[in-house]
Amino acid sequence: MGGKTGVMMRPEISALLARYGETLIACGMVGVGLWIFTAPGPVLSGFGGLLALASAGWAVAALRRARFHSEEEAPGVVDVVEGAIRYLGPVSGGAVALSELVAVDVLLVGGTQRCWRLRQADGQAVLIPMGAAGADRLHDVFSALPGLREADLSAALRHGGEGARRVWRRADVQRDPTLPHPPSD
Repeated sequence: MGGKTGVMMRPEISALLARYGETLIACGMVGVGLWIFTAPGPVLSGFGGLLALASAGWAVAALRRARFHSEEEAPGVVDVVEGAIRYLGPVSGGAVALSELVAVDVLLVGGTQRCWRLRQADGQAVLIPMGAAGADRLHDVFSALPGLREADLSAALRHGGEGARRVWRRADVQRDPTLPHPPSD
């Protein structure tokens, strides 16, 4: 009697849970925090309020990450380790140190595949398909870039046309991101 038991779920619901599961959990924690907030006593109320506020912040971040989730599937793996973004693909790959990153663009490759183009100070670029495994982790990395606006990131993700859509450019870089930037002191 060692058969498998599992829950049957419609593929659409499974896809929604994969995309918005973290957001739903964070919203549930907001509810738990608000429920504890109504408890008698200042300690429990304070704890509940803090839990609700922290969970609300988590829910906002999770919702932003959910927008970053791509339904596309592409080969390769994205890894973010020690200040570098690495892409390992079956045909191409590369790495970009965050300290050398000067521009981030979204572009359509081959008319169907959306990719991130990460440009380095020396003009080299790494293309990372949005559907690659681990590409959803790039949201947190990009959000930490100085001067990046969430509206620009969201607009670039909605962009479906030909050509590149600029998401971010380092402020101290000349207009053309392929030119080397001035050395830092």
